[in-house]
Amino acid sequence: MNNDKLKSFLAVILIVSLLLLIWIIVWAVIISNFSSEDKFEFFVKDNKKGITVVMPQSNSFISSPLKITGYVNGGGWIGFEGQTGTVTLIDENNQELAFSILTAKTSWTNPPINFEAVLEFNNPGPENGFLVFRNENPSGLSENDREFRLPIKFSKGSGETMVVKLYFNNNNLDPEFSCNKVFPVERTIEKTEAVARAALVELLKGPAEQEKSQGFFTNINSGVGIQSLTIKDGVLSVDFNQQLEYQVGGSCRVAAIRAQITETLKQFPTVEEVVISIDGRTEDILQP
Repeated sequence: MNNDKLKSFLAVILIVSLLLLIWIIVWAVIISNFSSEDKFEFFVKDNKKGITVVMPQSNSFISSPLKITGYVNGGGWIGFEGQTGTVTLIDENNQELAFSILTAKTSWTNPPINFEAVLEFNNPGPENGFLVFRNENPSGLSENDREFRLPIKFSKGSGETMVVKLYFNNNNLDPEFSCNKVFPVERTIEKTEAVARAALVELLKGPAEQEKSQGFFTNINSGVGIQSLTIKDGVLSVDFNQQLEYQVGGSCRVAAIRAQITETLKQFPTVEEVVISIDGRTEDILQP
């Protein structure tokens, strides 16, 4: 190789090296401007800390009932026994408005795992709030806990209200606890045409603090969700998730749960009979 060819070859190598060095510097500057969490999202597209919420979007307006969909894909977000975690709706004052389990819609052993949940709630005074997602953590170790907050805004209704009755057990009015003997409290809610569903949503929240001080209590588990509610020819059929019968034992508690639900729904003149189901099952549910 003569001197001219050697000089040309070295010049090409130098130019390529300089371009490569510039490219490395540019990307180093870009990446340095990301936080550690941003870096993770940047390199793992659509895998926000292991959870992606498809619906609703960040800062979108929501109303009840709210359907939530998304998927988890690692990073501490896993599936376990048919679910992928929980979601809680809170307002800007950190008041809890609704809660639900994130139900796995695809195989919970094979990520990515699609999830779905439905929240029913009454609009609060504040405009802003959060959906707080928490992971499934079968280990129980705090270092494995994960949380993701999605900011949302509440759609405002007409401002009109209505009063419904909710039925609870009461220690003071029934000190010997007659199981299926329940007593009404009144709750003011936003006016809606789906009044039976709205009353049931309030019932599932349990008694308020003032009501508790008066002896009212609920036998219904927290985290119970309404999966469907229909009425035809006076028969109201309501389907719940499995949380309704989770660790429920004893004929007395089963009778109390049925009484709370049935009496709350029968306050409406169009409801003559109530059929309760869990995941579509009616025959083998709420066994004592």
